[in-house]
Parts: sequence; C-alpha cells; structure tokens
Amino acid sequence: MNERSGVLISIETDPTNELRNAVDSGLYAYNDQFAGPMHNSVLTIGARDADKKIIGGLVANLQPGWKWMHVHRLWVTESHRRAGIGRLLLEAAEKEAQTAGCLHVAVDTFEFQAREFYEKQGYSVYAVQEDYPAGHRKFLLRKTFPKQS
Repeated sequence: MNERSGVLISIETDPTNELRNAVDSGLYAYNDQFAGPMHNSVLTIGARDADKKIIGGLVANLQPGWKWMHVHRLWVTESHRRAGIGRLLLEAAEKEAQTAGCLHVAVDTFEFQAREFYEKQGYSVYAVQEDYPAGHRKFLLRKTFPKQS
C-alpha cells in the first residue's frame, strides 16, 4: 500500500469485484456524456462435437450503442483446426452483432496466431503493436459490415 496526500492507493483482490464495478460504472457514465451509452453485453458462442465436448468457442463484447463488436477470444482445439469451425464461430458472432445493430467489428491477434485467418474473413490491419509480447507483434484488425438493404 502507498499513502500519498491523504489518499490510500492499494492493490485489491476483492473477489466480489466491487472496485472493478465502480471503475466500470464511473467510466461508462463519463463516456456516455460524449458517445452515448454503449449497451455493453458479453456474447459467448460454443462449438461442440457429437459427444457435446467443447472443441472451440468465441467470446466477444457487443456494444450496439456504439455500433461495434470486439472479439476478445476465438479458439478451436488443435485437432479440429482447419475444418471451418473458426469461420463458423466468427460468422455466427458477426450475425449476432449485425442483428444487434453493430456496424463494425474489431479483433487483435499475435503474429503466431491467426492474422491470415482474419484477413480471409475480410478484416484489415489498422495498427501493429511492436514487441508485444517481447520479441513479437500484435495486429489490430477491423471489419465494417456491408450495408444491409
């Protein structure tokens, strides 16, 4: 702990997430004044085999108030890769995002992960974070959905 000017600064490991919820609420309230409410919700999509065993999944945040979806995790077990499962998961997420009113989607991936996969799905790199993790690069990609008629 560090005390300075009457303010107590502390690393907190509160399992109830009281601090995180307060930070989120405060920041969202501030942002809402300028960008409107994002209406943030978590989207989780699973892929299972015939025995109901999890073989892949996707976790994203839908922010229809801001017209964006952010894909945080997309994973397919090694034995099921290159079978189109990742594409199906991403397509399902994109469909949900569009249904919710999102116009764009963002994702990031490391150079040793899936940059080419996302580019084949219509994503383009808009930034590169060098030396993250050390000795590697992280690519930030985005996609704008086609206008619906």
